[in-house]
Parts: sequence; C-alpha cells; structure tokens
Amino acid sequence: MKFRPLHDRVVLRRIEGEEKTKGGIIIPDTVKEKPQEGEVIAVGPGARDEAGKINALEVKAGDRVLFGKWSGTEVKIDGQDLLIMKESDILGIVA
Repeated sequence: MKFRPLHDRVVLRRIEGEEKTKGGIIIPDTVKEKPQEGEVIAVGPGARDEAGKINALEVKAGDRVLFGKWSGTEVKIDGQDLLIMKESDILGIVA
C-alpha cells in the first residue's frame, strides 16, 4: 500500500465478526453489524502540541484495536476497504 496518513491519523482494516452465535445460530448478512475491531495498517507521525513538538502515537502497525461505532472515514485503497480515523477515536488496544 502506498498511502501514509498525516498527523495523528491511523489507517485500519476491519476484522470481520463471527458468522455464527455461540449457540450455533447463523447470522445473515442483512442483520450483521459492522465490526468495531480492526487491525492498524499505517500510522501518521503524530500530532503537534502547543510548543510545536511532535507527540508520537500510542498505536503502531499490526496492533488490534477497538474503535467507536461511527468512527472514521471509509475509503477504498488498492481494492481494500479501509478506515481512516484520528487516534483519539480508538478506544483501546486488544492484547
């Protein structure tokens, strides 16, 4: 991928949820919600503070993260459906 986000932006790929419930019921595509978990693909250099110093981001490429339901902007880059969002929209890193 030849895309580098700017400032405190992060590029994510959604991680698809399960096709079945724990009880074995198959969930049809029409009722599925978009997953709120993703893998970080690329990160920007960081945001500048009031003094002009760049603060590095907490997340890095390869991290699995949780994000808000309505967070980010959906884009298609090199045929992949990706999300671009600010680091502040990420709720946490999944260990």
